[in-house]
Amino acid sequence: MAILLAAGAGRRLGVVDQPKAFVPIGGRPILSVAAAAAAASPAVHRLVITVPAGWEDYAQGCVEFCGAPTTIVTGGSNRQASVRAALAEVETDAEVVVIHDAARPFASPDLFTAVIEAVAGDAAGAIPVIPVADTVKRIEGGVVTDTLDRDELGLAQTPQAFAAPLLRAAHQLAIETDQAFTDDAAIMEHAGHRVRAIAGDQLNTKITTLLDLAQAEARMGGSDG
Repeated sequence: MAILLAAGAGRRLGVVDQPKAFVPIGGRPILSVAAAAAAASPAVHRLVITVPAGWEDYAQGCVEFCGAPTTIVTGGSNRQASVRAALAEVETDAEVVVIHDAARPFASPDLFTAVIEAVAGDAAGAIPVIPVADTVKRIEGGVVTDTLDRDELGLAQTPQAFAAPLLRAAHQLAIETDQAFTDDAAIMEHAGHRVRAIAGDQLNTKITTLLDLAQAEARMGGSDG
């Protein structure tokens, strides 16, 4: 089971007439590319996709031939709310759920499979992480206060996989404690669960800015898809 988050407005992308997930790259909506990649993983048998209100029918058309059964739901006011809305559509007996941002359309099917398979043993979740290449400084009031050991740091990507019952409970705890997080791994960490880090993919880039969009368009133009 995979949850695909596509309810973002795309303000940083400068898009005003449509949500970011429906902007085309290589002649296909970003959502269509991302859904096809998720569905191509043998570990993913169904997709639940969150989209902005009013775009549900359009989204269904985008993913009609993605390769897996899909359910379209209206997203929430923020990322956490969208995940909760999607979780409500996930079967109660689902053991593992993988969550992915549609804004990362180049995540490989193998990466979906890898994070799902990594949720085992003492790990309640697994996320792909790439190394930090630059020196990282802590800044306070415009002044450098510390230099962090980049060997102990990593940049988190999606897809991220979690034990479904524990993820539901962690989201409920976030509501009860009025906490907001930028990804589901942080929600699980807040609930005291162990999240395993596996090797990410430098090519699994996120489309956030116009430069990102231009680079994604170039990548699609250089492929068969």
